[in-house]
Parts: sequence; structure tokens; C-alpha cells
Amino acid sequence: MATVHLRIGDLVWGKLGRYPPWPGKVVSPPKDLKKPRGKKCHFVKFFGTEDHAWIKVEQLKPYHPHKEEMIKINKGKRFQQAVDAVEDFLKKKEKQGGKEQSSEGKGDSKGKKTPAKPLKILEEDDEDLSALKDPSEKPVRDDPHFHHFLLSQTEKPASSMEPISKRLKIVEEDTRSTSIQAADSTAINGSITPTDKRIGFLGLGLMGSGIVSNLLKMGHVVTVWNRTVEKVPQDNQHCDLFIQEGARLGRTPAEVVSMCDITFSCVSDPKAARDLVLGPSGVLQGIRPGKCYVEMSTVDPETITELSQVISSRGGRFLEAPVAGSQQVSNEGMLVILAAGDRTVYEDCSSCFQAMGKTSFFLGEVGNAARMMLILNMVQGSFMATIAEGLTLAQATGQSQHTFLDILSQGQMASTFVDQKCQNILQGNFKPDYYLKHIQKDLRLAISMGDTANHPTPMAAAANEVYKRAKALDQSDNDMSAVYRAYIH
Repeated sequence: MATVHLRIGDLVWGKLGRYPPWPGKVVSPPKDLKKPRGKKCHFVKFFGTEDHAWIKVEQLKPYHPHKEEMIKINKGKRFQQAVDAVEDFLKKKEKQGGKEQSSEGKGDSKGKKTPAKPLKILEEDDEDLSALKDPSEKPVRDDPHFHHFLLSQTEKPASSMEPISKRLKIVEEDTRSTSIQAADSTAINGSITPTDKRIGFLGLGLMGSGIVSNLLKMGHVVTVWNRTVEKVPQDNQHCDLFIQEGARLGRTPAEVVSMCDITFSCVSDPKAARDLVLGPSGVLQGIRPGKCYVEMSTVDPETITELSQVISSRGGRFLEAPVAGSQQVSNEGMLVILAAGDRTVYEDCSSCFQAMGKTSFFLGEVGNAARMMLILNMVQGSFMATIAEGLTLAQATGQSQHTFLDILSQGQMASTFVDQKCQNILQGNFKPDYYLKHIQKDLRLAISMGDTANHPTPMAAAANEVYKRAKALDQSDNDMSAVYRAYIH
């Protein structure tokens, strides 16, 4: 974009990172917010999102002369809402005789001046990213994808444990330090800039299906393969649905890997993960120098280390990236991704992780993501068993289970997870969102990990026994909340 001369209050199109231009207004920055050194830029408030950012002058264009041009190249729902917000702003300004009403020092109904609410500077731990936001602001329409980010530069060193909040890009600054810039692109334009790398995906189960769907929606070129397609007729139909959405179909894992630059896999357990790589026509046969393999399955550190070694032995690049979430969360593109291994693969996967998740963390060396994932699922599985125990104890002592849930939802343990799982139990609806057999597997692996580290895990061990009983009652393929049935039979 050409350099323009702008003043406070001017309407502009601001381009942040690699994201498309977005309508905004040049505003005065907070007094305590330092301007980035060595850069000629303006502080811009974006319409529709209430995000703010320092934007370089060469990344700014006047609003009116370029309006038609920008509307033609941007079609997202959020973008249209932002343009509508600009038009509303202009109408109000016209009614006020061209004068813009300032919110600072604005009088209340009694004529008293009320000071403007200060912008709070938020900093991620050990990040090159600071986010500022008005603590009173709420996400538009309670959209779970929506986050407020007010971006500025800091001089903190990059950390080996870095979150990438949804739709953030990793960029190299002049200082050669890695920093993260750009706001949530669902708030910016309803889409992301997909990588031009060819993506492969192996495994179309509860989690994999949602991931692939979101990759396709965000414009990635994806080739899929499912290990049960030849055995289960409905899986053929399942693959056909993705093909209709634009995916390509690979005949074997080896073929997918040979056709693609980055191949992801998401399967049920360590054995399935090993078979996929080491078995006939497996991943390893398609690996060539430079090929990237991303293991998203929740497995033990030993399996991850083995897979990393065999992939690397063929010149491949390896990243582990297990995901925290459920089928619903996967479908919504709101997974939490835990990554470890080859940092350059992590960066190459940026647009993919943005499409499938709300946040990703890079945790360092291979095995760290597997360890963290097992710990998280150990806590979640134990907690689910405890909730089921509480519900059945309430019933056994003559207490209302509905009242128990109402009280729980008003306390410190209130969460979407608690509410959904309790509702499942009360309605007797155990359609799988996260398989009971899989959470039991994760508990078993976490307990084994504790044994290796000579660390006691008595709570997890007790919960594991309850899930084993539920499996014996034929609940394996139901949702994890079906652990409730282990207490009533």
C-alpha cells in the first residue's frame, strides 16, 4: 500500500501482517502505550471488532477512495459487519453536523463527567505479543471464536513455550527475534490465508473429520485417507462427503505422504499410530527428505519418540501435535493444539493450526506434547468420574440431581464441560463426543507415565478402574460421560 498522510479521526483501510485490509479509524493511543521504535505508523481502531493495532503508514489507505475495491476482494460475514459499522458511524457523524462525539470526558445523565475507561495492557507470558483490551467489553454476540486483541510490540525474548492465539501469524522482525502479530482473523475477515503447501490427512474419526472440514473451509488443498474405508461401507460415504467439499482421496498412507508437503494423522491409540507409519504401504514408505509428518494422536511419549526417529531417519521432518477438545470443539475449529518437535514444521503449519484450533502451544522437544496431553486428559477423565460419582451420590441420598447441577453451574466449577456432560447424564444421551474407551486409554497411559517418573497417581488409578467397569458394561463406544453407568449397575 502507498504511503498516505493521515490525521487522528481519519477513516482508513489497515493491513495487518498477511491479512486482508480491514476498515478502521486513526485514533490517539493510550498515553502509556509506546510507539514501536523505528517505524512510522498510526494507531488504528478496527470497526466491528474493537481491536486496535499499530499499523505502518505504508499499510494504510484512505477509506472512501478504496471502498469499492476492498468490498470486491473481501466477502466474509465479519468484514461486512465491519463495513456496516463504518456506515453507521458516518450516519451518526452526519446527524451531529460532521462532528464526532468523543467518549472521553463524556457527561452522564446528571451532567457529571465520567472518565474514559482506560485500556488495559495484557501480556502473554514470555511473548513478543501484548494484547490490550477494555475489560468491560464482551465478545460480539457471544461468538466463541471471537477474541479482542489490542496489539503492540514489546522487547521480551521469545519463549520455547509459545501460544499462538487463533488466527495469529508468526513473523520475523528486524531484530531476528520471533514475534507474533495480527488479531483473530475470524474477527478480521472470517477466514485465513491458507498455506500453499499440499496437506495430507490420515484418519477421519470424531476429531479428524472436524479438522479436515475446517481445513477445507479455510481454503487448504487436502488429500485424505481413512484406515477403515475398505472395511466399513459408511466410511466410503464419509470420504465422499469430503471429496464433495474439495478434498482429494489417497489410496494408501504412503501415497498421501508422497503427494503432500505436510501430512497430519489423527488415530485412536499407540498401536494404530505405529501401524499407520510402519505398516504395509505406510507413512514411512512415502517419506522423502523434506516431507513433514505431524502426529496428532494422543499417545505415550515412547511411541512419539519412536515415530520421530523413524521419520527423521528417512530425512523427514517431524512434529507431534495432539489436540485437546471433543468432536463438537473440533467441528467448531476451537481445539487447543499442543505441539513439540521441529519448530520449522510448527511454523509451516501455522495456517492449518489456525483453521482447526483457537490456540496452539509449542512445547519444545519431542515427547513434551504427549506428556502434557496425557496429564490434561488424566485430569479431565478423573474429573468426569467424580462428577458422575457426585450425581449418583445425590440420587442415593434423596437429593435432586437437577438441583445439584444448578448449584454446580453457579459455583467455581461451572464450565461448558460440566454443563454438557451433566446434561448428557440427566437426559440419558451418551452419543460420543469423546469416546469413553479413549479417555480410559489416556488414563492408563498417564498412570504408566507416572510409574516411569516414580510419581504416584492414585486419583487417576481410581478413576481408571471406574472406566474399566464402564467398558465391561459395554460403554466403550459411548461418550465418556457414560462412566455414570458404572455407578448404577
